[in-house]
Amino acid sequence: MLVKTFCAEVMGLEATTITIEVNMTRGVQFHLSGLADTAVKESYDRIRAAIANNGFKPPTADLTINLSPADLRKEGSGYDLPLAIGILAAHGKISDTMLNDYMMIGELGLDGKLKPVSGVLSVAIRARKEKFKGLIVPRENVREAAVVNNLDVYGMDGLADVISFLNGSNAYEPTFIDTRKEFYEQQSSFDLDFADVKGQEGVKRALEIAAAGGHNIIMIGAPGSGKSMMAKRLPSILPPLTLAESLETTQIHSVAGKLSSGTSLISQRPFRSPHHTVSQVAMTGGGNKALPGEVSLAHNGVLFLDELPEFNKTTLEVLRQPLEDRKITISRARYTVEYPCSFMFVASMNPCPCGYYGDPTHHCVCTPGQISRYLSKISGPLLDRIDLHVEVPVVPFKQLSQMQPGESSAAIRERVIKARQIQEQRYKNHKGVYCNAQMTERMLHEFAEPDSASLDMLRTAMERLSLSARAYSRILKVARTIADLEGSERIQSHHIAEAIGYRSLDRSDWAERL
Repeated sequence: MLVKTFCAEVMGLEATTITIEVNMTRGVQFHLSGLADTAVKESYDRIRAAIANNGFKPPTADLTINLSPADLRKEGSGYDLPLAIGILAAHGKISDTMLNDYMMIGELGLDGKLKPVSGVLSVAIRARKEKFKGLIVPRENVREAAVVNNLDVYGMDGLADVISFLNGSNAYEPTFIDTRKEFYEQQSSFDLDFADVKGQEGVKRALEIAAAGGHNIIMIGAPGSGKSMMAKRLPSILPPLTLAESLETTQIHSVAGKLSSGTSLISQRPFRSPHHTVSQVAMTGGGNKALPGEVSLAHNGVLFLDELPEFNKTTLEVLRQPLEDRKITISRARYTVEYPCSFMFVASMNPCPCGYYGDPTHHCVCTPGQISRYLSKISGPLLDRIDLHVEVPVVPFKQLSQMQPGESSAAIRERVIKARQIQEQRYKNHKGVYCNAQMTERMLHEFAEPDSASLDMLRTAMERLSLSARAYSRILKVARTIADLEGSERIQSHHIAEAIGYRSLDRSDWAERL
């Protein structure tokens, strides 16, 4: 008897429908074709045990199973459930009348319990696109898949539940999630707030500009000056995610297997802070299955690299292309996948290896050569891609001892949202551009053209600091954001002056001034 069940293979963010054909004839052999990896090949042993432990006798027959399309590699344990259902249907233990209406995915334990798998959101999107009536998933994945509307999603605890559902012996209700309600209810709560930060008004101003325009920023200062503390509070002043951004972010985390059990949507901008020992592959993505890396997991959020010079130099250099293109392409011999990676890059560093070069209260023990080697770990091309360079001074005791809280994140966020709304209106006819940091060179001439006085000031700065053409563009973009925060249509000279002030590391005398 020949039966068919349906599953999906996830590659990148896209899922491809896989047809599982099970043919049973007289004999005792088992054949599996269709370019399956080890996890899929080993599934037969798990399936036999699961079938036996759920009151059914495993079939003693010649089984031929084909996974179509045959030229696409099948990976992972998510094929356990559709394979088991196909084998039981071919054996006559399950009615095959409903099999064409449902896609299914899930790993089976030896007791028949269903275990969660990754990439279920992409599978649900594919099932809806292919016009399947419903999708059967493990209970722990059901909320993740149920955010896809116009698709009945059933969360099952085990193989026995799926069998009774397909045989019609038990009625099950699909899971329904009010996506918009859950999304908006979870958006406004933050554990960290800028009200906790004492002093550092200049740095908070720079972070506000960075958030308002989506700019990359680096903070340089001694240990204990508050760099990490402020960076971790940056998501609290960023504009809220849109529903489309939330779905895309959730899909990336689903493919990477990073969603917590019972999660439906990621409603707050992600904040990723990998350790400095992170590998190049972990940063950009890749591996055997080309999973998303840190740059993609930070999509629509913040990628924070603390102690930037401690990272491997080659790892830092691979960030250059994602920072420019806002997407990363992972190529393999048989396939190529592309992940989005539009994130705010935030970094912090000390001015020297010991951290106290130029600090008035601590003695620096580093030699000039050590300081030079330390700073040279960050290349010029990478610094060019960072819009704001901010020096973070040590907070004096008088400010630390103040009981009065600083300005709240909510107040800063309100200004940031107003500036972003101006930018959204300005770029409404430019596809893929939502903030000033994303402007192209052509758009700079249209929206960030400085007046003659500002142009003279910028020319002088370019000559004295030997700035690159990319740094010139960064200054104009930051100036455009400063003007937006001020509600000014035109970029004026004081906007340019403040933007130039945020290019500290471009100055040849930077180290001597600390």
